[in-house]
Amino acid sequence: MSKKKAAPPPKNPNQLYAILAGLAVVGAGIIYYLVKRPQVTSIPIPATIVETDTAGFRGYLIGSPDAKVEITEYADFQCPACQTFDVLQFDVVKRQLVDSGIARFRYRDFPLDQIHPHARLASHAAACADEQGKFWEMKTAIYDGHGAWSAARSAAGPFREYAGQVGLDLGKYDDCMSSKRYAGRIEASLQEGLRLGVSSTPTFLIGRRLYTRVGTSDSLAAIVRRVAADSTL
Repeated sequence: MSKKKAAPPPKNPNQLYAILAGLAVVGAGIIYYLVKRPQVTSIPIPATIVETDTAGFRGYLIGSPDAKVEITEYADFQCPACQTFDVLQFDVVKRQLVDSGIARFRYRDFPLDQIHPHARLASHAAACADEQGKFWEMKTAIYDGHGAWSAARSAAGPFREYAGQVGLDLGKYDDCMSSKRYAGRIEASLQEGLRLGVSSTPTFLIGRRLYTRVGTSDSLAAIVRRVAADSTL
């Protein structure tokens, strides 16, 4: 049985150099892709909660600490109703109630993992932005881009793009996301909501009552003013 002879090397040295150059370009392209591709990050469900996850942290707060009323929103970044509230109502609520000093606003994570697989990753991206003083800007960017990332196979890439858009140091952001160090904090926020009776998003805690349907910003403002006028609510 005869053996196949190996193909002879190119007789033209320039042809050989061209082949080697082509292989080098392909190799460089592969390396670049591996370095620059969006990293797929998953956040543990459920995560272990340790003391440092809750010590000194009640949520993301905006407004005067002396405001008579605190509005707490338990929200899921992937929830369409939460996105609608943030895009259409939040700025009005902030202007009418927070900037005026009537209320302060508190945002708490309540990821609905069974139906929203990217919710915890979004919460962690926002927590990493908070490290650099940009939580509220990142929250807005994530909700504004809801349609782009919500149905994606991986949302890590879009979240990193938003991090760059709001001015984060991407090296620090990447380290924070890889560490998953806020997984316990997100879990603690979810468990807090469950203890209070939260079962859907967005749910608002105003005074000592939960509200699942506040309607418009005017409806929310009416509730807040009523609570402010009656300290027993």
